[in-house]
Amino acid sequence: MVKRLLQEVKEYKAASIQAPLFMVGEVLMELMLPFLMSFIIDQGVNKQDMGAVIRYGSIMLVCAFMSLLFGALSGNKAAYASAGFVKNLREAMFVKIQDFSFSNIDRYSTSGLVTRMMTDATNVQNAYQMILRMCVRAPLILIVAMFMTFYINSELALIFLVAMIFLGAILAVITLKSYPMFKATFEKYDDLNESVQENITNIRVVKAYVKEEAESQKFVKAASNLKRMFMRAENILVINNPVMQLTMYACVIALSWFGAHFVVAGSLTTGELMSMFTYTMNILMSLMMLSMIFVMLSMSFASAQRIVEILEEEPTIKNPENPRYDIKDGSISFKNVSFGYYKGEDKYVLKNVNVEIQAGETIGILGPTGSSKTTLTNMIPRLYDVSEGRVEVGGVDVRSYDVKALRDAVSVVLQKNVLFSGSILENMRWGNEKATREQVEQACRIACAHEFIIQQPQQYDAWVEQGGSNFSGGQKQRLCIARALLKDPKVLILDDSTSAVDTKTDSMIRAAFRESLPHTTKIIISQRISSIEDADRIIVLDEGMITGIGDHDTLLQTNELYQKVYETQKRGEDE
Repeated sequence: MVKRLLQEVKEYKAASIQAPLFMVGEVLMELMLPFLMSFIIDQGVNKQDMGAVIRYGSIMLVCAFMSLLFGALSGNKAAYASAGFVKNLREAMFVKIQDFSFSNIDRYSTSGLVTRMMTDATNVQNAYQMILRMCVRAPLILIVAMFMTFYINSELALIFLVAMIFLGAILAVITLKSYPMFKATFEKYDDLNESVQENITNIRVVKAYVKEEAESQKFVKAASNLKRMFMRAENILVINNPVMQLTMYACVIALSWFGAHFVVAGSLTTGELMSMFTYTMNILMSLMMLSMIFVMLSMSFASAQRIVEILEEEPTIKNPENPRYDIKDGSISFKNVSFGYYKGEDKYVLKNVNVEIQAGETIGILGPTGSSKTTLTNMIPRLYDVSEGRVEVGGVDVRSYDVKALRDAVSVVLQKNVLFSGSILENMRWGNEKATREQVEQACRIACAHEFIIQQPQQYDAWVEQGGSNFSGGQKQRLCIARALLKDPKVLILDDSTSAVDTKTDSMIRAAFRESLPHTTKIIISQRISSIEDADRIIVLDEGMITGIGDHDTLLQTNELYQKVYETQKRGEDE
């Protein structure tokens, strides 16, 4: 895990090395001060030698200044390195997520991915900065101070050795107990973020149903669960502070008692005793810093595991070793296709699907909710891979194509219409970033979007709010269709993408498809028979199986499900 994280240090390696080196300089200069103070007392004050006081005092000032300088440089380099490290870490996670297939994304919630990129990454950043400074400073102070105490008086130094063993055992117990709790706590962050995300994304629905109070209670519940988990972990960590205080005062009392006896016996000078007290504080402060480091590392280790889980997640859909880039045409073939969302399970949502689609055909797909209509079409651009069988486009298995080339040749307008902040023109160029304004306008005419766009004050430069909230559902659907057309695809899949469009406009869009896209294979998923009745063929799906294939008239005579849907919708229109 640590090795994988350190791969993202990259260009910040130099700063990551300089920060602890400067910290070494700071500590060495700082720990020289008590030693020099003993000389001032023993050689200057006790002997009333002002020259010695000035001489050793001047050296102390130089050491203090150097310690300050090294500390500032260390802090600067550590901040620079940790900020750069977490920047690379977030970038690596974001890039990795872009390569995820739908199967990978299904394993993690959106809120969970956001928590990893924000909260968990920040925890790792803080831990990395602490490692570069405190993890160098605390052990170094401890080692050097212990050395100096043994140098001054080895018998008194044994007091600190006992204290270190005692504290080490306590810290080990605290860390082992608190780590699992912190790991569980960060998983609760996912629930909290999910509550916030759902509420903000669907704020119009919340207000329409007057559910502000219910949503507030939902958030309070998630926040309370998080607080409770943190309190459980903190209740263990608070043991650390009284144990530190007990050890510190025990050491001071023991040093005072035994030190006084050594001074009286003449085996220890007053200046050396003063130095021992200063080194005592240095040792105990370093132990306190180490305890804080253990706490921080316990928290960040749980976060680091969650981050590495994303970085080491292998996309289930990859390019083959020698991918094909040329796609002959938009012909599609499903051969004994079965699919299940979870590997190793026999529960398939698509079962033994066989169908041949010719290039340029218009295919309608009809079926009840949950019949896997969308799942079937997701096999074509490899948003999912089949569990059994094969899907061919242009006579070649889709798994043999370069993924980008395949998805550029297959345009999909999903059920949920998504527009991004920016102008209409910028949104359209998601389909083709090099598209001219004329090409954009032509695509919008085919999708029947041009008429309402030119009514905007800024026309194609009109601003699109986040999620397209300043456009109606039907307008967003038409804009998304136009965006898909700009890819000049060999296959166009419309997944219930005209459900918010009136029947007249829907008919105009289909007529424009026939005239403008004669060689493009068009697959239209719809619950509305009027949207697919003029298709060359219609596929009827039920419970993941094809129960009928044919044109509108044929299915009216041969397929019971199609007949029932048609009669229900016809009756509704008549009424």
